[in-house]
Amino acid sequence: MRIGELAERTGTPRRMLRYYEEQGLLVSDRAANGYREYGEPCVDRVLQIRGLLDSGLPTRVIKQILPCLKEPRAIHVTDATPETMATLERERDWMTQRIECLLRSRGAISDYVEAVRVNQARGASGVSCDGAVQDAAVQDDAVQGAVSGRR
Repeated sequence: MRIGELAERTGTPRRMLRYYEEQGLLVSDRAANGYREYGEPCVDRVLQIRGLLDSGLPTRVIKQILPCLKEPRAIHVTDATPETMATLERERDWMTQRIECLLRSRGAISDYVEAVRVNQARGASGVSCDGAVQDAAVQDDAVQGAVSGRR
């Protein structure tokens, strides 16, 4: 199948499919006219890649664990090396830290929204940002810096 059909069947933009190929996550053959040709197993492979990306794994880790994935539509790593397991554990720990930071940020924003509502109900003209909201912004900046710096 050509890239357009693969894109349609997987809901993945053509540009992303080309990117997966550039990253070594997906392999295509070339027709005589130079068009990419994908085999049927590529549908499942793209769905695996998307699932792993959606779970927060970077492409460098996905490339490492793709050979370990045995079932086409399942994302279960079998026969993983100790290095792969260590990488997955680091990724899991990083995700946990990000989740905790996001929860703190959400709490700070919720507190701010509640303070605005209370003040509006009292007839106050406005609410200034308190430390919690500023803390949330600082936390978010720190997480974004960590995200951009780590991948």
